[in-house]
Amino acid sequence: MYDLIIQNARLVTFDQDERILDNAALVINQGKIIDILATGSALPKAREIINHSGQLLTPGLIDCHTHLIYGGNRADEFEMRLNGASYEEIANKGGGIRSTVTATRNASLDALYHSAHRRLKQMMQYGTTTCEIKSGYGLDIDTEMKMLKVAQKLNTSKGIDIIPTFLGAHALPPEFDDKDQYIDFIITDMLPVLKKENLAHVVDGFCENIGFSHAQIKRLFTHAKELGFQLKLHAEQLSDQKGAALAAEFNALSADHLEYLALEDIAKMQAANTVAVLLPGAYYFLRETKLPPVTELLNNHVKIAIATDANPGSSPFLSLPLMMNMACTLFRMTPYQAFQATTINAAHALGIQDQKGSIEIGKCADLVLWDCEHYNQIIYDATLNYRKATIKALCSGTCAVG
Repeated sequence: MYDLIIQNARLVTFDQDERILDNAALVINQGKIIDILATGSALPKAREIINHSGQLLTPGLIDCHTHLIYGGNRADEFEMRLNGASYEEIANKGGGIRSTVTATRNASLDALYHSAHRRLKQMMQYGTTTCEIKSGYGLDIDTEMKMLKVAQKLNTSKGIDIIPTFLGAHALPPEFDDKDQYIDFIITDMLPVLKKENLAHVVDGFCENIGFSHAQIKRLFTHAKELGFQLKLHAEQLSDQKGAALAAEFNALSADHLEYLALEDIAKMQAANTVAVLLPGAYYFLRETKLPPVTELLNNHVKIAIATDANPGSSPFLSLPLMMNMACTLFRMTPYQAFQATTINAAHALGIQDQKGSIEIGKCADLVLWDCEHYNQIIYDATLNYRKATIKALCSGTCAVG
């Protein structure tokens, strides 16, 4: 007697064989995919059977780059940019990340939890079942740890898994005048606390003219890797700082943004299996004109993931279907590539590809049932929510349907 069978589904696996199976049945037990049955197969007994009537069944969507926990908002900066101010100009005038740092430091843990939980529920409505959340709006020990504790608390929410990332090297905090001194502070004071508290297993940084230099990030990565952390990097968003090559040198899970990625560094990413995480929401919202080298990444077999980059300053978006639409219209990706970028490739960007991101026997039953017959409808009509239900594996070994 199995827990659940979903029958008569149009199943898009996003596995290595890229199978699309019509009228298939999926057998689920104790939170795992037990079997995939072809059309006409005799069904075993199950406690619950869902007849999906030929409609679409996919892996749950994975948002592999977000800044979901923060205080305040930056709607005023949106208007400033419309009046001609650049990202760098706003940051240099005390806006940007620093303004969110002030609001986040002043917010209580409960206030940050409730505002982030509201955003998280909206993401779940559009099919997200796993979400990475970065710190980086504290830039001191207490607030960084507060943010990661909020992420830990959010991880108890039903229907979604949270993967926390430490982004202490996001910007220079106001109490520091020297970036090297702040990197020293992260290495000597923050990383040991992070390791002891076990609040995150991934370290990220912002390698950019308004962020931190190649040499500073390399020093941070060296110490983080020695402590056993996995690595990610904001790279080549505004200029070519060779951040992607640095990420590849350290076998980072991903390099993210990449509008200014040099073509000669693509092969390094491919050799290191470092995923290219593209963030079309930020590209659109900042009115960037420099396209990331999508064709070259695909031609060199670099995995491309897509994420919302949900944050108050440059991408206040919560819907992965909308991001897939932007990836198709702005970056000229195909709908299949975009969907792949928010499932199995996004799983690779978080190092969870053995458990999630595709429909395969033995993987977690993290699935979305859609009220349509083809994945291109979800992307084409991105503001109409086609999600019918989410099937979510629980730590108890069972599944929840919601």
